[in-house]
Amino acid sequence: MHFMTPTLWAGLSLLTASVLGAATFENPVIWQDYPDLDVFRIGDVFYYSSSTFAFSPGAPVLKSYDLVNWAPVSHSVPRLNFGPKYDLNNATSRAYVQGIWASTLQYQESTDTFYWMGCIADGPTYVWTASGTNAAANNGEVEHWNWTSQGSLPRCYYDNGLLIDDDDTMYMAYGKTTINVAQLNANGTAEVKTEAVYTSPDEVYIEGSRMYKINGTYYIWVTKPADDEYVLKSDNIWGPYERQVLVDSIEGPLSNAGNAHQGGIVSIKDGQWYYVAFLDAYPGGRIPVVAPLTWTEDGWPQVVRVNNEWGKTYPIPVHMNKTVPVTTGVDSFQGPLLSHEWEWNHNPDDSAWSLDGGLHLRTATVTEDLFTARNTLTRRIPGPKSAGTFKIDVSGLKDGDRTGAVLFRDIAAYIGVYKSGNTSSLVMVDELNLGTNWVTNSTGTVAATGPTLAANTTNVWLRIEADITPAFSGTTAVRVTTFWYSTDGHSFTQLGEPFSMTNTWQFFTGYRFGVFNFATQALGGKVTVKSFDLEML
Repeated sequence: MHFMTPTLWAGLSLLTASVLGAATFENPVIWQDYPDLDVFRIGDVFYYSSSTFAFSPGAPVLKSYDLVNWAPVSHSVPRLNFGPKYDLNNATSRAYVQGIWASTLQYQESTDTFYWMGCIADGPTYVWTASGTNAAANNGEVEHWNWTSQGSLPRCYYDNGLLIDDDDTMYMAYGKTTINVAQLNANGTAEVKTEAVYTSPDEVYIEGSRMYKINGTYYIWVTKPADDEYVLKSDNIWGPYERQVLVDSIEGPLSNAGNAHQGGIVSIKDGQWYYVAFLDAYPGGRIPVVAPLTWTEDGWPQVVRVNNEWGKTYPIPVHMNKTVPVTTGVDSFQGPLLSHEWEWNHNPDDSAWSLDGGLHLRTATVTEDLFTARNTLTRRIPGPKSAGTFKIDVSGLKDGDRTGAVLFRDIAAYIGVYKSGNTSSLVMVDELNLGTNWVTNSTGTVAATGPTLAANTTNVWLRIEADITPAFSGTTAVRVTTFWYSTDGHSFTQLGEPFSMTNTWQFFTGYRFGVFNFATQALGGKVTVKSFDLEML
């Protein structure tokens, strides 16, 4: 990777990017919940990793050619190997708001190995690798991923950022308020030493480390959540480090959302750097934004602002004839694998689902509580407004089974089908609530009942229309979701009143579309999800 010197950077402005073309992009670049990001480039390809908490598979890997258009292509953690509570075996062993957060993903060219590392629940730091991808030899392209667990490191590298130095030495920046640097062994599976390199002198809480080496200078980017970003700089990996404020509660680019902070930086081939941060934008979650950087004569980065704010638009960083596929449209679940837009609520019971002419969901749990039901499959909601429609074959339901389409979060609602005896009825259920310590406070209330399905009914279409326009700050507005059903796939009827979404941040992840099937009496029933249609409204 080639870098431009700080002296050359000093004279650059936003006009530099415009020589690549007049087209602009609009922030946010991904209006979906992809927080705590790590970002880097191999050849022509940008890669991006994000938090997933208890969703499985975890740590999605996204791909882009221009830093604007992104699509998920893999998950660094194919199955959460962090203990039995990640399997959602019962109501007292669950991992809500635990799991993967602020982890790191980087690529070592000399060994052709991707490294993912993440501290789990203040315990060990788990390591997963993907080798033999030929990413560097193929200009960044990867056709096949082979993620393999390398066990764990005993220390919690909290909010960690991996740097692979010019001589291939691995370093990890981590910590909160006091920032540490650890040196790892050659394959990243053991610690050589660790030292505290910076303690916030004003007792300001900082975290979210990302580490870089640019022109022989070491940088550690840290955030003061949830508004500011600081930069630490030193000529020596072990310090001492100086600090400057990069952004301090910078406004924009969305109304009623938080300020851009955290994230990481990446350069394009001409040497220009970009900062990829995220905004708290509930009820949709935390969504990424991009801005170009300039550099001062003495090597400090600065965000290019528009009217002293984070720009709503900037020139597109890279123009090329490649792009990634769109993530909207119809998924018919033809297999052989689920697409990487999908993540299960906790690890799935793999004996109870399959792909063969649709997604077959056999009941995996006997419970009254959706938050305890295994094999609920979820997908991020794109904003600002979108709809997700599941076509479900309900002919295999058994007495007591419940299936449906859920607006999934700690305060949730769904539209579904209840089977009672030989009767199948449409229902809209709200007031599902995870309370204190994420223990179920309410399993929901039937707020509206639709028609009883004819005995020969095979397919129903269940639709959720969601408005996740930010309502996180500066407003008392409440965003709502509506639930719809159809028995022919063409004419839809709303069931129940609009559901008010929560704008709180404590669950961290934003609302998701989901589909479920669980039993309240005995296992044995099944449904087939024939398709999912995601469209913008």
